[in-house]
Amino acid sequence: MTNTTPATLNGAQIILKMLELHGVEHVFGLPGETTIGWYKEWRENSNIEYVLTRDERTAAYAAEAYAKITGKPCVLEAPSPGVTHCTPGITEAYLSSVPIIYFSSDIPINQDKKHGLTGVDQTALYDSICKESFTLTNAREIPFMLRRAFRVATSGRPAPVHIRVPINVFQEEAEVDDLYASPEYGSYPAHRPVADHGKIREAIEVLLSAKRPAIVCGQGALISRATQAVLDLAELLQIPVATTTPGKGTIPENHPLALRVIGGRGGMEYSNAYVREADTIFFVGSNTDSAATDHWRLYGDPKTKTFLHLDIAEAHVGNMFPVKVGLVGDARATLAYMVEIIKSEHPDLRRDEIDLNPIKKTALDKVFNSNIPMPEGTVSPVKLSQALDKILPANAIVTSEPGVSAIYPSALLTIKEPGRRYITNYSMGALGYSVPAGLGASYASDGPVISFTGDGSFGFVLGDMETIRRSGKNVTVILNRNDTFGWIRGEAILLDDVDEPWSTDFGAVDYVKLAEAFGFKTARITSEDDIETILQEAIAHEGASFIEMMVPTQDKIIPFVPNWVRAAKAKNLPYFE
Repeated sequence: MTNTTPATLNGAQIILKMLELHGVEHVFGLPGETTIGWYKEWRENSNIEYVLTRDERTAAYAAEAYAKITGKPCVLEAPSPGVTHCTPGITEAYLSSVPIIYFSSDIPINQDKKHGLTGVDQTALYDSICKESFTLTNAREIPFMLRRAFRVATSGRPAPVHIRVPINVFQEEAEVDDLYASPEYGSYPAHRPVADHGKIREAIEVLLSAKRPAIVCGQGALISRATQAVLDLAELLQIPVATTTPGKGTIPENHPLALRVIGGRGGMEYSNAYVREADTIFFVGSNTDSAATDHWRLYGDPKTKTFLHLDIAEAHVGNMFPVKVGLVGDARATLAYMVEIIKSEHPDLRRDEIDLNPIKKTALDKVFNSNIPMPEGTVSPVKLSQALDKILPANAIVTSEPGVSAIYPSALLTIKEPGRRYITNYSMGALGYSVPAGLGASYASDGPVISFTGDGSFGFVLGDMETIRRSGKNVTVILNRNDTFGWIRGEAILLDDVDEPWSTDFGAVDYVKLAEAFGFKTARITSEDDIETILQEAIAHEGASFIEMMVPTQDKIIPFVPNWVRAAKAKNLPYFE
């Protein structure tokens, strides 16, 4: 509702009221001298919860995960001394199409030209990794600029918007009569444009004539909340549905038509083989990146099959594969209309039912029962994922990050309830994501959160173990420890034929003692027999839990990475596929 009654407020008060009008409930951030004026008004005049982190990187990743799970843009805040620290999280959000409203406070405009402490051109810094980056120059313009920020962040391809706030704007007073928000921009996608109707009909004809089609959903399908539309189309035409790792959970993975994850980061051989042998691939919300396509080799010779592509971002459509039909539009709205047309114009359509569950069970059982001997002192990460899959509550959220901590759950966990229940950072892939993502997820959901991390990543985020403990949230951090940057070690040995990688190993740390010092309930898994009991106790614990498990490095037991598996076969090394 538009507020046309003039009110005299300072900049900090106006910002807070505009955030409230957009339905903001949480802000992640860290204090600084340039934000003290904002905090003073916040404490006295707003009920928005401020989640204090110990690192701006953590705050940014937490905001990204929060936005993924809630379906609402998340607000992130950082002071000028820490403004550069948010770039990893903002970059991940930008590449993953996640809307973040990012406020960075600053010294007064042009004081950086006098070499004022902490002065840097913040707008230029964030312009390349945000949809827009602008500066608030006076309090009067704040309502307009914040409406624009939410509108830009949530429309089209969602992405972060950066707002630079000079310190003096917080105190500056202005008479404002436009304190209102457009409700549709408090969530995303704000709008759902349907693709060109003629092209939709062309795509339908291609799918109807295909002999062995497959639908491949990227995280754009999750962003669009397109689960039911994907299922409706898949069931109507009996087309198997695969997902990329970031798209995991688009449909229930125990559904008869679910192929589960494909690609170079957690795709199993049976699922990769199915799409490789398909005659028609329908991409839905996928940017066809290197990880999801095994460096663009997954589908074989692109000239031998037909590609369809649906995405809200026109730049993604047909970017890497030649498309017969390109569709630019919202996934849910476009697929729903596609189903409506098929039902209306092909009322007698009948298709033989496909049930992939026996194939999936055979593939999973082969891995679960493989009993590959583990190096001395380590426990199988396969058994960890198998046990967690057995006991994972339906309302749980699992976070993971590149490395051994992500590959096994990406392939082996079964997401039974569709939606953003499994989140990763496979757009940029920087270390140190999963634990702060778990923090953000815990504020976005009432269920337990399980965060898989490796010791290479864990070193980035130790400070925010205190944040998790202070939050009182049910977060379990599972540390897959091998005292090395295992992914780099594996890549060097398996693909570059290096005998002993340079500068990948680091010293042993008693992480359990560290976690105890932060106030976590702790445990070590030293035997496969202990896994299920320890996991159950951790998930049942209402506060923060920490579990450490020694795992083999990626050059000793090769996980579900197709090019690594090819190398393992040539070198006669043990592998999972």
